[in-house]
Amino acid sequence: MERYEHFDPLQSAALVHHYITHMVDKAQDNLPYWLLLPNKKPAEAAHCRVDDAELVGSWYEGLVCAMEMLGTADGEDVLQSLRRHLMKSWGEHGLRFCEPYPWTHTVHASFHEMGYILPALNCITAAYPDGKEAELRTRELIEGMRSLVIERKVRTFWSGDYQETEPLYEFPNDVYLKDGGFDLTRHTGRGEQPIRNALMLHALVRRYELKGDQTALDLAIGIANFVLGPSRYFNYKMEFFGHVHSAAWFACGLVYLGRLTKNDSYIQKGKAIYDYVRSISSSFGWVPEYAQWHPMEEEHCETCCVRDMILCALELIRCGYTAYWDDVNRFARNQLIENQVRYTGYVTVDNARPDANGITWHDIDKRMVGGFTGGSEPNSISLQRFRSIAGCCVGTAPTALKAVWDNVVTDESGVLLVNIPCDKETEALRLTSSLPNEGKLCLTAKRDCTAGFRLYDWMGADLCFTVNGAPAKITKSDGAAFAELHGGDALTLTFDLQTKEVKETVGGRDFTVVWRGCDVVDLLPRGEHVRLYQRDRTVGKYYPTPDDVVYTGAANYGPTQQTDKTT
Repeated sequence: MERYEHFDPLQSAALVHHYITHMVDKAQDNLPYWLLLPNKKPAEAAHCRVDDAELVGSWYEGLVCAMEMLGTADGEDVLQSLRRHLMKSWGEHGLRFCEPYPWTHTVHASFHEMGYILPALNCITAAYPDGKEAELRTRELIEGMRSLVIERKVRTFWSGDYQETEPLYEFPNDVYLKDGGFDLTRHTGRGEQPIRNALMLHALVRRYELKGDQTALDLAIGIANFVLGPSRYFNYKMEFFGHVHSAAWFACGLVYLGRLTKNDSYIQKGKAIYDYVRSISSSFGWVPEYAQWHPMEEEHCETCCVRDMILCALELIRCGYTAYWDDVNRFARNQLIENQVRYTGYVTVDNARPDANGITWHDIDKRMVGGFTGGSEPNSISLQRFRSIAGCCVGTAPTALKAVWDNVVTDESGVLLVNIPCDKETEALRLTSSLPNEGKLCLTAKRDCTAGFRLYDWMGADLCFTVNGAPAKITKSDGAAFAELHGGDALTLTFDLQTKEVKETVGGRDFTVVWRGCDVVDLLPRGEHVRLYQRDRTVGKYYPTPDDVVYTGAANYGPTQQTDKTT
């Protein structure tokens, strides 16, 4: 019997697929619910403006990622609903606004939100290259935003006037009113406008890579230059004060931009931002929501930040910084997974109360399974915290899951290399992992190939390689070990896996992290209300499986509107 839970990205994808397809309002054509309040008695989910703003974009992209990982068409009706919402409410300068729902208040567009809308459009235009509507909306959005920026061309200083040699673009405000445009008496109140408005950088670079869109590239370069220069958001070491999600996502886009344009300065600055965030994060992926804003002991971990760090690390790996594989592996299999809700027996439910006024109470305990927290402590999720479960994180987390899943095994110059130890089957091989129960990984080749494993320090020095039970002829290069395999051959790596207790200060508090290889199997002291890292199956705790907790009924949340597929 296995003692410890093992890393299973497909299970996590199935759970978030469940959340996205159930935490929607069928009476409003599957409009998402951002706000979930599991601590209320009874628990409820409520609509707010952001449901029809960033969520229709991020949940579309997140659901696509989950469906592709699972190889399923289940959820297509919700996917098409999200697409219909996404394709509504376009207005002046190609911006996407929101519908005037009772909970909307002022109808406006936020440039921060376009950072979620544009990735969804990229997702659609990549999947449907002949689709005209999404292509039109994408092009008009980018051209519209480019037309709205202030282009800084001359520095007028006491010592003279100096022409700017590189594009420098900033938006005049972070809010654009549907009726009124830029009103400088209004703002979101978030502050940090340069970095918040730059959230779209990665999506602009993606658009350029997909379609060769020169306006997208120009806008990306101008925004990047402004944030790195005149905004003074980062200091000379690329440290900053403020929102980690925005800064880390910007860093990911910056490295991506540098890689495509062969600009090493962008790569190095993106790397420095990543390294700074890494320095205030934990070894297992707890990433603070803000840097230098609150005392660290008051910080919480937003899952969006974990996602950003994983994606940025993967971008840095593409630029040759292969040491970041260890971060990807540890962050994904520990804090990313732990930040997902799997058990809801503590939730109070009232199924007799009908949905009304944008609020739903029905089956909240079952529907919320698979959601991701917007603010965990290292060892727990506090249900009393606002955004204990957050709609934004539900949309972004699946993109990290898929990025990790796609990179479990990669082709490195003809060598099929295991980067992330977990169970996975591809066209060429089958990978099985015994972590964290024992130090054993096995690759079974389906055809002749060269295949092997990336080696990590936590594996130790005493490594044993066999092919079909006999000593293997191994080649080692650049931190990897591989062998020539014939179809049917099984290459096995075994190593001594010890339980190690490591002291670490996380979020301003001292913890003992119990490691087995790259997996955290316990974290002391243990937390409340929803304790994390309950991975030991032998101590009498209840560890639910997806079949135990996933809602499989057919509750009627309201009339389902037409869900015909569109392209």
